[in-house]
Amino acid sequence: MSNNGPLTGKTAVITGSNSGIGLGVAREMAKAGADVVLNSFSDREEDHALATEIAKEFDVKATYIAADMSKADDCRRLITDAGACDILINNAGIQHVAPIDEFPTAKWDAIIAINMSSAFHTTAAALPMMRAAGWGRVINIASAHGLTASPYKSAYVAAKHGIVGMSKTVALETAQEPITCNAVCPGYVLTPLVEAQIPDTMKEYDMSREDVIKNVMLKRQPSKEFATVEQLGGTVVFLASDAAAQITGTTISVDGGWTAL
Repeated sequence: MSNNGPLTGKTAVITGSNSGIGLGVAREMAKAGADVVLNSFSDREEDHALATEIAKEFDVKATYIAADMSKADDCRRLITDAGACDILINNAGIQHVAPIDEFPTAKWDAIIAINMSSAFHTTAAALPMMRAAGWGRVINIASAHGLTASPYKSAYVAAKHGIVGMSKTVALETAQEPITCNAVCPGYVLTPLVEAQIPDTMKEYDMSREDVIKNVMLKRQPSKEFATVEQLGGTVVFLASDAAAQITGTTISVDGGWTAL
C-alpha cells in the first residue's frame, strides 16, 4: 500500500530526531507521506534502525544522517547529504540549569550552538534548495521559553528567544516566495526523558505520580496536562500544509495555556 498523504513527494529533514519530540515529529511527517531524514550526533545501529522502521511502517523513504549540531560544518553537511530539503525542522536542543553567575561557559557555548546557531546554518544551506524547488517550509521548534523566561535557564531562554527572532527574519526574507518560516513553542511535553524523571521526583517530594505531574512538573502549565509528541508532530504537519501557506513569521504555542498567564 503506497502512502498518498498530503506531504507525499516532499522531503523533511528533522534535526535531533532519534528520540523525543524530534522522533515524534518525524513519525507524523512520515505518516503524512513525507520522506524523512533523521539526525543526531551518534552513529549507532539503532539510529539507522529507526529510519528503517519508519520507512517500513509508513511506506516512505527514511534515512539517518549523523551530524553534530554543535558544529557549523556538520549542520550544513546534513542538508547537503540529505540531497533534498523541502521541509526543514530545526529541533535539536540541550539544556543546563544554573544561576547565571555560576553558569559554565562551555555549557553556555554548547547550548547557543546546538539550540540556536545550528538553525542558522541548516536554514542557510536549505533555502537555496527550497528556492530551486519552488516551495519550502522552515519550522523551528522553539519553546514556551522562547516567549517567556524562568530563572537558572539563561542560555536556553536566550537561545529559544533567538530562534523566535530568527524565524521572523527568515519569514520576512522569504515573504514573497512560496516559502514560510514559523516557530512552534511547546510547553512541557511527555517524552521518554521526562517520563524517566517522574519516579525520582515522586520520591523527592513524597507524592503520588498524579500529584507530581500536576503540582510539580506542570506547575506552570494551566491545563495540567503534558503535550504529546504526536500533538507537536501534528502542529508541524499543519504548518507544512497548503492551509498554512499564509502563516509565516509567527509562533504557535502548544503549551496548555502557559504563555497566556
